[in-house]
Amino acid sequence: MTKTAVKENLQSTFTLIKQDNGIAHLVMDVIGDAMNTLKAEFAEQVVGMLSEIKADDSIKGIVLLSGKPSSFVAGADVTMIANCESVEEATALSRQAHVVFEQIETLSIPIVAAINGACLGGGLELAMACHARVCSDSAETALGLPEVQLGLLPGGGGTQRLPKLVGIQKALDMMLTGKHLRPIQALKSGLVDHVVPKSILIKTAENIILSNKVSLSVNARYLNTTRKMSLMDKLLEGNPIGRSIIFSQAKKTVLSKTKGNYPSPLKIIDCVKVGVQEASAKGYQTEANHFGELAMSEVSGQLRQLFFATTEMKKEYGVEGVKPKQINSVGVLGGGLMGGGIAFVTATKANVPVRIKDISHKGVSYALKYAYKLLNKKVQRRFIRASEMQKQLSAITGTIDYTGFKHCDMVIEAVFEDLALKQNMVKEVELSSCENTIFASNTSSLPIGKIAEKAERPENVIGLHYFSPVDKMPLAEIIPHATTSEQTISTTVEFAKKQGKTPIVVADKAGFYVNRILAPYVNEAAFMLLEGESIETIDKALVSFGFPVGPLQLLDEVGIDVGSKISPILYNELGERFSTPPAFDKLIDDGRLGKKSNKGFYSYGKKVKNKQADESIYGLLGVVKNGKLSNETISQRAVFLMLNEAARCLDEGIIRSTRDGDIGAIFGIGFPPFLGGPFQYINQIGASYIVEKLKFWGQECGERYTPSEALIKMAQGNSGY
Repeated sequence: MTKTAVKENLQSTFTLIKQDNGIAHLVMDVIGDAMNTLKAEFAEQVVGMLSEIKADDSIKGIVLLSGKPSSFVAGADVTMIANCESVEEATALSRQAHVVFEQIETLSIPIVAAINGACLGGGLELAMACHARVCSDSAETALGLPEVQLGLLPGGGGTQRLPKLVGIQKALDMMLTGKHLRPIQALKSGLVDHVVPKSILIKTAENIILSNKVSLSVNARYLNTTRKMSLMDKLLEGNPIGRSIIFSQAKKTVLSKTKGNYPSPLKIIDCVKVGVQEASAKGYQTEANHFGELAMSEVSGQLRQLFFATTEMKKEYGVEGVKPKQINSVGVLGGGLMGGGIAFVTATKANVPVRIKDISHKGVSYALKYAYKLLNKKVQRRFIRASEMQKQLSAITGTIDYTGFKHCDMVIEAVFEDLALKQNMVKEVELSSCENTIFASNTSSLPIGKIAEKAERPENVIGLHYFSPVDKMPLAEIIPHATTSEQTISTTVEFAKKQGKTPIVVADKAGFYVNRILAPYVNEAAFMLLEGESIETIDKALVSFGFPVGPLQLLDEVGIDVGSKISPILYNELGERFSTPPAFDKLIDDGRLGKKSNKGFYSYGKKVKNKQADESIYGLLGVVKNGKLSNETISQRAVFLMLNEAARCLDEGIIRSTRDGDIGAIFGIGFPPFLGGPFQYINQIGASYIVEKLKFWGQECGERYTPSEALIKMAQGNSGY
């Protein structure tokens, strides 16, 4: 087939290519970028291209596609939004998108979006403005509106078009969570009209046009979606009372989860509500107004800053100028929860074969079952095919000796927190592998230098600390000791990225970074419990502050016994401020290890329907509940000690930058993202205020409140980070 290029400007993002069958391909390809993103300057190009299409009577229809091999449009350029200096400017940006997408929507000839790969944010809004959508069944294809994760809402008509395609409830679910739909899910929901193999994607889009089944009527188009509504959905969405229930419940759920800390979900609900209940123009104007307000909000500013920081980190090497080596095979020591999780992300995300070694076949079997359980969930949710699950499972094998470790490029240990055991692991791996094999320890507390003390090749030893559960937690701490080679550092950082982690390089000192700033926070919750505050009051105060769970529930999740092993190491190396309440030994003596023993600060087990604080713990610890402290005091006492320790960590060079410190706290322990991280939060409230409060509490409670030198200097100089 002969193709004629009607317009091809090397500086233009859009190229129109006419086919012999009268259909033209409108190809989007942002020059020099790995993925397509929408920019404000594209509006003029699109309008000009549409004018050219309208003037050419020979064009029967348009297929909109990407020039990128593995993505459609990843969203709008976030920098464009960050550059807005006023609410009015951001609102105008949204209105500009409305105007352009309306021209696409009302085009007098069919335009079909052919989607392969990421179709997110503004990319999906662009696709929804087209007359029909067909997507590939590729594992890389995902559709969603994740703007809420940046404290924003879809500003290109997404809040208005999505409910018409997939229904109010599904649209709210997608926009309020930012979740992505896989191809089959998108088809069932009515978001796309067809799902086909990538090899026939363009041909299918052309056939949709040539079949003359594409409706040019906007309203008719929304009635002909592939969505199948249940009777309950019809009852709720088909009348004003039902819709009122949907919006009321959505608001209630949002406030329950966000505690009012994030404004964008409520504004998303309002946009959808206005769009459903009032004139179309009012809905679009509401969306633009709310978009402008959110773009200028402090919360969105912090979330965008976090986005830029993590994007920047993805481009960096562990050591500047030192390129990483390729990791082609990995060994994992230990088939427990951590070992199984590490093996899973290695095989499924890094796409590297894994050999698990455990002392028993039972341990290996546990790790394999763990991987199967996670992958089978993806199959059931239609994220992947059963054949893909089998392929990924085949990349994980097991052994009870070191058979198969000879050619491993990296071995990651995830055994018990015992120094002698880990030192012995290093020796065994050096004997069973090659001279360049990296030995990475998943220790959460033991110094890497001590683990490497008896190594023949200490330059290959490094810390690679994951957080539980490994398949969900995004952070990894990379801990080189004094003689770890630069090559080992860069290689380990790059490998963690391939596993889907955001790695930060931290110094080899007690607690590293995350556990070091977490310990004072958790300890303070324990002290307040002994002073008479209830378990629920303490946890609810910190959840309201913005943490995903309270500190006492977190201890239950991690394991009270695990915390008890880390605490002495911190105390011995860092001093009195890391002392823990002595009464807490009684918890372990009573078998209260947390969730894993069905007994901790809360009661667990099959007979317990809802998580409840265990009232017997007060008698065990000799606590008389009095509830003297306000929620603000509870949250400040715990959080300010975390901030104080974070300042010390930066001062001592434990972390490389405030950026790494903020990302480590947010991704490692759930520090509220809307506050930007510990260092951003210090800047917001001021070092002088923190120092003042620490000194005040220090008079009552002792030296653990002693302000760090870094905070004192900033308070005196009225400066920040």
